Amino acid sequence: FLFGLGVLAAPAAAAETPFHTSELVFPLEHWHNHGSCIVEAPNGDLIVCWFHGSGERTADDVRVEGARLRKGSRTWSARFTLADTPDYPDTNCCMFIDPRGRLWLMWPTILAHTWESALMKYRISSDFLREGPPKWEVSEVMHVTPGPDFEAAVVDFARQAEAALEKTAPAVREGASVGLKWLASLRTQAADKLTRRLGWFTRAHPFVLDGRRLIVPLYSDGFSFSLMNISDDWGQTWRTSAPLIGRGNIQPSIVQRRDGSLYTLMRDNGPPPKRLHQAESRDRGETWSVVTDTDLPNPGSGAEITSLRSGRWILISNDTESGRSSLAVQISDDEGVTWKWKRHLERSPEVSGQAPPKGGASRFHYPSIIQAKDGTLHASYSYHLDGEKTEKDAAGKPRNKSIKHAH
Repeated sequence: FLFGLGVLAAPAAAAETPFHTSELVFPLEHWHNHGSCIVEAPNGDLIVCWFHGSGERTADDVRVEGARLRKGSRTWSARFTLADTPDYPDTNCCMFIDPRGRLWLMWPTILAHTWESALMKYRISSDFLREGPPKWEVSEVMHVTPGPDFEAAVVDFARQAEAALEKTAPAVREGASVGLKWLASLRTQAADKLTRRLGWFTRAHPFVLDGRRLIVPLYSDGFSFSLMNISDDWGQTWRTSAPLIGRGNIQPSIVQRRDGSLYTLMRDNGPPPKRLHQAESRDRGETWSVVTDTDLPNPGSGAEITSLRSGRWILISNDTESGRSSLAVQISDDEGVTWKWKRHLERSPEVSGQAPPKGGASRFHYPSIIQAKDGTLHASYSYHLDGEKTEKDAAGKPRNKSIKHAH
């Protein structure tokens, strides 16, 4: 496994021998475990978070869990709770370490069993190297406050999209009724203050710009597009960027170019062809370019992009247009113009020993990736096997879900 391609600028000892090791963070179980994020602590430990429960937005037992891998160890700690709002689902979590060495946890609490009712929260800890959960000194709601310019941008997008439809053939317009209903819904949602302030939540790592500006990539399943929540005072105040409006561009992940501009890749939740979406910002994340398709296949699943210390970019994603049975890591040496190297972490035929059903029954998805201080790469992702091919627990439920770590 030539993961060494990603660490050419690392110390020689780290890059001499290509390797790939992996293990489950905890044994397979029937509980739903999903949406992980991985960070490296200042002492070299790894910490992974994910959400766990009997379901997702409609299951009130869902909580955010974590585990720790001590530096030099191959065995993950016992799981611990990072966030649990009684009788509410806590879901899509992410973490990062700020320039002061503090651990941040961000996640949405689902208020009314719909993604549109998500309320963003965050916690900060300076005491997180202990055994078990961190000691949180900050626990706050993250306010997301799109202003009147948000409504204007949505209305303008809807108007342009409707005008484009008018220029198409009659047969195309007849088949676009779903799209027209969505555009009408966008206008209604954007005009309502409560609707535009709720329903935003995290997925990929937050981005720290120039060591001072915190940019939290957010998305909405209700609007089916993205925006950034920005703080220049480490969470004391927040303001939103202009929205990144497209046809289902969600779950943004940010990287910085050599010229200082920002670039984001986003999951494709829109119509075919299924491709990762892209946009750029040249004003430190305040406004973003028109959202366009890339050439990178995406089946409607999470992806993450980041830069290596060598200047190369790394992308982890499901590299197909349908199904989540193939999880790949790719490297670019020209800031995403081309991706010359690819290696697979998972492909379900190799896991199950036989060809999977169309689209893949086993799923390896929602990945998170970092480069550690020693130059090597660490990834975490949801590891969901086909329940028909796994052992059953005492209640007859399949043991088929965990979070996996790859190094």
